Amino acid sequence: MDPSAVPDFDDLPKVDGQPQGCAWGVFDKDGKKDVFGTLNFLTPQIVAAAAAEVKDGVSISLNWPLNGLKVPFPYRKAPVHRPKRLRDLGMDAEGWDDELEINTQYSSQWDSLCHVTKDGATYNGHKPTQEGLEATSTAANTLPTIDHWHSRGAVVGRGVLIDFKRYYEETTGKPYHPLNGYRITVEDLEKVAKHQGVEFRHGDILIVRTGYTEILEAPKPEDMAKFAAGTLSGVHGSVETARWVWNHRLAAVAGDAHGFEALPPVNPDGTPAAMTELVLHSWFLNQFGMPIGELWDLKELGEYAKKTGKYSFLLTSVPLNHPGLVASPPNAVAIF
Repeated sequence: MDPSAVPDFDDLPKVDGQPQGCAWGVFDKDGKKDVFGTLNFLTPQIVAAAAAEVKDGVSISLNWPLNGLKVPFPYRKAPVHRPKRLRDLGMDAEGWDDELEINTQYSSQWDSLCHVTKDGATYNGHKPTQEGLEATSTAANTLPTIDHWHSRGAVVGRGVLIDFKRYYEETTGKPYHPLNGYRITVEDLEKVAKHQGVEFRHGDILIVRTGYTEILEAPKPEDMAKFAAGTLSGVHGSVETARWVWNHRLAAVAGDAHGFEALPPVNPDGTPAAMTELVLHSWFLNQFGMPIGELWDLKELGEYAKKTGKYSFLLTSVPLNHPGLVASPPNAVAIF
């Protein structure tokens, strides 16, 4: 679909029971409910244009170690790695296999459009169920989960880095801490883009760096106190932000924090405090069908972008291919 043919936020058709700006039905075709959402913006023309970003022959992994998180994190289990001798598996051979048990939300990840629901429904009115998510093949799976992405070649497009941490430190002369509770606004995003010389294009994948994973890798006592207070910085969860993101026709958003917006606080003992609505999660995942990337490793990307003065690049991401995946490691690479 030509992104320029899609209505602006305020002109999207009204969907019964949903707020203005809901994109349900916009990408439907031949009477079939869409499962790709804003990934539809990644047309062959846009992908071909993104390939022109490659000049230097330099690739940078954006994947944080699966065990990179070094602070107690509620709700989700840490990965378990089990090396296995081939002989112990019954093979008449020397060598090793291994098994890896992970929660797909624990480290770098994509959130699929089934991750957050409201009144049981998610993007395009799909209603995830335990039975539906346990489908044994993608052909039998009608829900907007990550396995469908492989039918369109996974995710390939133009990535744009907004290095908010570096911008803040360069323009204020003060150190930036990603746990200071700063609410990054649309105005901030535009200021950073102008400072970096970035011009947004239809189909871009927006990536915001705050330095959060860098803190989580080696937290200090004062970091733990901030973490317990729940003062995570993030892009401001507002309708204005949702409108700006949609009107730029972005294909996806990602960052190095747990979400594209601040999460609720965590108690000192590591247990979760009261949950509040994740505004942008609801807008992006439910209303737009826009995947959210979280906990991406953006330090080296930020360093190379600063060194070269180039903040746009070819982004490739090939998540795991399993029926019904609600989330997946992104296996994302930036190519300059």
